[in-house]
This record gives sequence, structure tokens and C-alpha cells, in this order.
Amino acid sequence: MSIDGGGIRGTGGPVGPAGPAGPRGRNPYQLTEESPVYVISVAAELSGLHPQTLRQYDRLGLVSPDRTAGRGRRYSARDIAQLREVQRLSQDEGINLAGIKRIIELENQVAALQARVAELTAAVEGAAAVMQQREAAVHASYRRDLVPYQDVQHTSALVVWRPKRDG
Repeated sequence: MSIDGGGIRGTGGPVGPAGPAGPRGRNPYQLTEESPVYVISVAAELSGLHPQTLRQYDRLGLVSPDRTAGRGRRYSARDIAQLREVQRLSQDEGINLAGIKRIIELENQVAALQARVAELTAAVEGAAAVMQQREAAVHASYRRDLVPYQDVQHTSALVVWRPKRDG
């Protein structure tokens, strides 16, 4: 299970909007699970953690919320889910924070590799379709006016050839 479903800002995962319209051409004012809307006190309450724990997780790079112009932290719904998962791994599974960070990094790598495999699979399928189209075009271009070859029956007739002699 991916802790955040696709990447953590600040640890090699996807980063913010891809352009003026946001990621994948979305309206920048449309709220998504990646929209940074929660201040630290609300995020702490939603995740069931102390605000100081959130600051510590940010310092360690476990959860890296977006920042406002004044450097205040803004958490998204995805960040809240990730905070809960970090807490679950720590409390229920007994994994230390360094181990959790490594798990998150590896899950991000797996997600990136899965996306790359999907991209390459689509490229191969596209190339195969183009190849089939070209093959069909070659077959369609075969000449139809050629007479098919028929094997001549073998006979026991003997043909003698004699070259002309000069003079």
C-alpha cells in the first residue's frame, strides 16, 4: 500500500501544480486531496497527533506540507492520510522513524517505476499498432495482376539441344 498514493513533496515525489492550470490542466481553484488547505492545528486534530509531532515529521522529511508565503505549513488531505499512516507504522508495527522514512522512499520509487512501466507499455502497444498498420498497408499494396505459378507436370520426354555450328 502506498502511504500517499503517488509521492511526497520534498522526497522525490510529484511537486505542486504543473503549470498555471495546475496538475493535468485542472482548475487551480478546484480542491483536490492534494490541495494544501489545513493549518497545522487543524491537521494535528484531524490526524490525532500533537502539532509538535507534525513539525518533527516535517523536519525528518516524513511528511512535507506546502508552505505559505509567510512560511506557514499547509497540509492537504493526502498529508493527513500520510500522517495517520506514519503514526500507524510507528505505533502498531513498531517501526522507527528512520525505517518509516525508508519505507516511504521505497514506496515512492515503486510508484514511479509503476508509472514508468505503464508509460512504456503504452508506447510499446502504440508501436505495435503502427507496425500492424504498416504491415497491412504493405499487404494491400501487393500486385493482384500477376499470374500465379503452376508447377509443370514432369514428363519423360527427352529434348535434345544442338548448338548451331559456324561454317
